[in-house]
Amino acid sequence: MPTWETTATFDLDLKALTPQQRAAFRRAVEKFVSDLRGDAGFRRSLRVKRVEATKDIWELSWAPDGRATWQYGPGQTIDEPHVVWRRVGSHDVFRRP
Repeated sequence: MPTWETTATFDLDLKALTPQQRAAFRRAVEKFVSDLRGDAGFRRSLRVKRVEATKDIWELSWAPDGRATWQYGPGQTIDEPHVVWRRVGSHDVFRRP
């Protein structure tokens, strides 16, 4: 099972989302976790890609104007990825991903 943690900024961003936005993000995270467990990579609908001008920060789309940034952190368990959620919100998260 993949492990995860959040930054303080992510926590503030998440609180600022509407209940509908939080629900949409949670649905995307369910798909994201499922893809992390599999061998086929991320589904196209999540549009996972590296954030431009960074080496290790990634983004995923959870709504037309919904984005989240994350990076892999040090593994907490053997052979399982660890995700550090950095930001969540609109395209504005790219100002400081």
